[in-house]
Amino acid sequence: MNPVVHFEMPYDNRIRMAKFYESAFGWQTQMLGEDMGNYVLASTIETGESGPKKPGAINGGFYQRKTDWPAQYPSVVIAVDNVKESIKKVIDSGGNVLGEPMEIPGIGQYVSFIDTEGNRISMLQPLPRN
Repeated sequence: MNPVVHFEMPYDNRIRMAKFYESAFGWQTQMLGEDMGNYVLASTIETGESGPKKPGAINGGFYQRKTDWPAQYPSVVIAVDNVKESIKKVIDSGGNVLGEPMEIPGIGQYVSFIDTEGNRISMLQPLPRN
């Protein structure tokens, strides 16, 4: 079984978005630079080296909304053992993969897809943890 390990949501104004989630829910945010697409990491719970300390809890992130990207809605990220095999399973099951997997430095291989119901979801093949 492949667990949900991360969530993602788009933003139009990352400063406004970060202030909202910090104020409303106490989340901590980390602004990444242009080399990481201005992504914003969101910590929703205390986290150690291997992820959230509370079993079943997840953290997430926010990406900059872009006019030429499809399906920019809140989404979840599913951890998979092998992203290439999982891409084949998604396609064989009727899903549509959005591009090729990309390497997220220090994290792993990532790709988004549309499921049979039109939902944008993502997969991550995490790098092995020591």
